[in-house]
Amino acid sequence: MAEINHAQLCWDAQGQPLSSQFDDVYFSSASGLAETEYVFLQHNQLPSRMAALKTGQTFVIGETGFGTGLNFLSAWQCFNQHAPDHTRLHFISVEKFPLKRSDLSQALALWPQLGTLREQLLKQYLAVHSGFQHFKFDLGRVTLTLLIGDVHDMLQQLDAQIDAWFLDGFAPAKNPDMWNEQVFAQLARLATTGTTLATFTSAGFVRRGLIAAGFNMRRVQGFGHKREMLAGLYSAEGYQDTKHCQPWFARPASTPPALAQRHAIVIGAGLAGCSTAASLASRGWRVTLIEQHTRIAQEASGNAQGILYLKLSAHHTALSRFILSGFGYTRRLLETLDNPLQNLKQDEWSICGTLQLAFNDKEQHRLTTLAEHFPDDLLYAVTAEQASMQAGVPLQHGGLFYPQAGWVHPPALCQALSQNPLIEFKSAQRATTLLQMNQQWQVHSEHGLIAEAPVVVLCNAANVTQFQQTQHLPLNPVRGQTTQLPSTAASQSIQTVICANGYISPARQGHHTIGASFNFALNSQTASLAEHRSNLELLHAIAPSLTQICQTDTLDLSQLKGHAAFRSTSIDYLPLVGPVAQYNQFMQTYAELRKDARLPQQQPCPWHNGLYVNTAHGSRGLISAPLAAELLSAWICAEPLPLPVDIAQQCHPNRFALRTLMRNKPQ
Repeated sequence: MAEINHAQLCWDAQGQPLSSQFDDVYFSSASGLAETEYVFLQHNQLPSRMAALKTGQTFVIGETGFGTGLNFLSAWQCFNQHAPDHTRLHFISVEKFPLKRSDLSQALALWPQLGTLREQLLKQYLAVHSGFQHFKFDLGRVTLTLLIGDVHDMLQQLDAQIDAWFLDGFAPAKNPDMWNEQVFAQLARLATTGTTLATFTSAGFVRRGLIAAGFNMRRVQGFGHKREMLAGLYSAEGYQDTKHCQPWFARPASTPPALAQRHAIVIGAGLAGCSTAASLASRGWRVTLIEQHTRIAQEASGNAQGILYLKLSAHHTALSRFILSGFGYTRRLLETLDNPLQNLKQDEWSICGTLQLAFNDKEQHRLTTLAEHFPDDLLYAVTAEQASMQAGVPLQHGGLFYPQAGWVHPPALCQALSQNPLIEFKSAQRATTLLQMNQQWQVHSEHGLIAEAPVVVLCNAANVTQFQQTQHLPLNPVRGQTTQLPSTAASQSIQTVICANGYISPARQGHHTIGASFNFALNSQTASLAEHRSNLELLHAIAPSLTQICQTDTLDLSQLKGHAAFRSTSIDYLPLVGPVAQYNQFMQTYAELRKDARLPQQQPCPWHNGLYVNTAHGSRGLISAPLAAELLSAWICAEPLPLPVDIAQQCHPNRFALRTLMRNKPQ
């Protein structure tokens, strides 16, 4: 279920928030900020530990209970004050009852000394839904991953190594679900030697439970009127969990050249490639971005208007969960691209909302079910009359309206993402061969060496399979064509994206984008009259009124402009994101799985060290590619994964070889 319950607040005479669900305060009435600094910053030794960080290092804080975000902002402020340049902070926090944005703003207004950081958080505090929600601040130097849901479920799905724990749920007597041995075991699983822990409570069962889990705990002087609190250090002798460590999904050991050089080659300059280059560059990596065309975003990312379209499922599938997290990340990313280095112009994106129409009874049932499973700030049901008012044109069907969706000009987004000075763009270079020599990958064209680096990421859609190392990956190229429809005086009234089996966008620079076709047979990238005609038929099927106001019966199809390209999809529709194994050795190493898929396997995975892929985004690249790039960077940089571990594994390139073995299929 994707529905979330927001925190229900009441406010005391001093304007401080109290939880109605737990009948408890969010922070000390004496001074919440001073309490955070004393309990969490001081007793985790954060000023000195952050000051000791080395270039390229990331300090990871885990928290139970995000609440008002006060602890996050305080940790961020501490990081800014003490950490050296070229280091990063990653803050991970679990919250079952997130505050609404208006409540968050009111609560944080109590701390004007956090003003700049508070405003950055509030600007991005949107499209926050269930599951993992990923935020980036300060050009990527600070990362926040909110785990929206039950603490047990969320921590079990987290793949991370935590340097410092903040235990800040409501009091154990009022919120016992957050203070029990199952939670303590997960804190230990995610800890490592040197992990510290601090909490405001001194309850005996909490102290004993943390000791049993492997933390050396002590009682120390509490804050304000509280006599004692707890602080401790992980002893590495407690609970251990290996269920996330199957060798085919384990993290490859980073080779010394990769860590020292922090230089990667990214092949393909579409949404996947530019997002990957931007994610790595934000971590201080030099990136060589290679593109076979003379400009970026010339293939499937070259449409005039890409749609922020969420095809969700009410059944909590991996794909639906990925889309929900990806949409939130893309939506927040767009808000950050208004700085001088990465400027998206006003006519290059619009959060105008998206209408998804119920064009038959089966679709009506599906959309009604979705409306029952998701919150109103993500989507809500509309009648035909309401849909017509939202769209600005007469529509025959109702459906769903997504108020935070809209459209983006993908080439402009790719351009904005690639503007980091650490990214070197090499155009008109067609990569044909990969060779690894002395822990360095060499990328060659027909004419010779293009570039070399310890890490290569393949983002060139279905062309990933042209390389010998990745030819086994099951990728399907699917041709798609959009049509640029000249706007008319009447069609300028279209206010939202309107979708059914096809779609039409509001006008941009005198044209609407309509489409899009799916053609498995045609092997051409030239826009065809037949598919222009098919797109116009899709438009008529959405609503006959659209063909009337666009005056399609007067058009000369031969004069229409369009964009045709090949999307890349996988057989299970999830993208391929992660490290690449040596296929033949993989099949030999784990051959016993053919006899019994349950046999435990301990042999290390035979990786192509330093080789990764980010591809198969199909027609949803705007939503999936940016978050996939963050997932890919987490694999490369040994950082916490920004998605639940089960989704990351279902996006892993090894999943297909593993299924072949477990189902005992012929190679």
